Amino acid sequence: MSNVSRSNTSAGEGPDQNTSSTLPMDKSQTFPHNEANVEDSAFAKSSIGYDLSASHIPYLFTSSPPIQDQLATETSFAQEETIQECLPFLIGTNDPEKSPFDFNAYGIPRLEREKHIEFLRDSLEEMPSTFLAYDASRPWIVYWALTGLGLLGMDISEYRQRVIQTFRAAQNPDGGFGGGHMQLSHCAPSYTAILCISMIGEADAFDLIDRRALWHWLGQLKQADGSFAMTRGGEVDVRGAYCALVMISLLCLPLELPKDAPAREHGKTSFLDDLPLWLSRCQTYEGGISASPGTEAHGAYAFLAIACFCFLGSPREILPRYLDCDSLTSWMSARQYAPEGGFAGRTNKLVDACYSHWIGGCWPLIESAMELHSPVTDDTQASSFQELYSREGIVRYILCCCQADGGGLRDKPSKRPDGYHSCYALAGLSSAQNRSQFNAGAETVSDPLGSAFAWSHEKDLQGRDKRDESKQICQSEDMVEPVHPIFVIPYAAVRQTRAFFLARSGF
Repeated sequence: MSNVSRSNTSAGEGPDQNTSSTLPMDKSQTFPHNEANVEDSAFAKSSIGYDLSASHIPYLFTSSPPIQDQLATETSFAQEETIQECLPFLIGTNDPEKSPFDFNAYGIPRLEREKHIEFLRDSLEEMPSTFLAYDASRPWIVYWALTGLGLLGMDISEYRQRVIQTFRAAQNPDGGFGGGHMQLSHCAPSYTAILCISMIGEADAFDLIDRRALWHWLGQLKQADGSFAMTRGGEVDVRGAYCALVMISLLCLPLELPKDAPAREHGKTSFLDDLPLWLSRCQTYEGGISASPGTEAHGAYAFLAIACFCFLGSPREILPRYLDCDSLTSWMSARQYAPEGGFAGRTNKLVDACYSHWIGGCWPLIESAMELHSPVTDDTQASSFQELYSREGIVRYILCCCQADGGGLRDKPSKRPDGYHSCYALAGLSSAQNRSQFNAGAETVSDPLGSAFAWSHEKDLQGRDKRDESKQICQSEDMVEPVHPIFVIPYAAVRQTRAFFLARSGF
């Protein structure tokens, strides 16, 4: 695992957190190291009558980094506070009511499946008036809940009629979906609407989508440089490209631009024209990928851009063609911290559960590009992989630090749970527990976006550490369902949606 020595890490990712490093501090002050390793845990547990010292908790996840920058800043204090906040959860000392039966043999608590299901179901019920400000985010709230419930193994068909009613009202006559009735069409709610309808997966839900109007509307968003705007006259960044490719591919929309698309005036005839070149310009000097050329590398934009490339061809062929994969891999590796085990979204930022997906979800795509796995043989039950990140680390962070007592998952122990972090923490857990791999040769030659549908998964690994095949750090009852590495919905939903629209001729 990377980045075990760090001190200049900012206080957080959100707009409500102060990331300034200008407060005066005593530079001679240093942080005490936490020596709570596995041998010490017997003392820590003595007050509640059991000892996790026999459990297999690697030292990496039980102690502060051995080397730290001696320059104390506000951000280094924030990082040390996060470490001390997470360590009691990582070594199992945070709750005196827990017993040895609440942990598996590797010191990991069970997945509180029923509590999380109840939390996500509650998020789909009537909200208090204080949520009025989130009205335009309604499609996202529905997506986070349905995706989270699906990952937890719930049948979401009971929400079919409500999904149809919600998104019928949000669809606009001139194409696309807004956040709600009479709201402007935007790529983000359009993307989530299509994914929610795909997860419901019935003909009456599919039929409500006005594909022709959506195609025309997307044509208005294609830019002269190959990128996409999020809405007419709106911001231009990687999100627009990813949302557009998801909708075009799942709904089998024509790749040819509508005749009235403004980009035609600049010589563009296809939705794909100049897109990979524009995406390649988003890679930064650090190796990561930013929202648009010239901005800061960020984990979420890295996932969106890498996924865009994986629509356009085999990861092994297309990623090295347009990206510096060595520097990208280096930047990605540096986003995982010890002892927390979680991912941070940017350089000098704190771990956050949502990056379990945004960073964690990049790894299957990058590993496929680098062909770090060997195929199944008669002597093996599953493919053999070389690891570029610690699956065990992210599993420990999610299950130890991010499960709220009342249900739902959170950024880190000091934060409240919400639908966003619940969805993406579970998606990250799925990526760590289930291996997705690209099946070379499975693409449809006649389909320029067919590579997105050439993925499969192996579910029988159950979080095994490849250094020790007998070590299953997750029990079967703590497994979540596989999620498609590009569309971030169940594989079955992707296949069903694609098949339904492939069977339609034209609009």
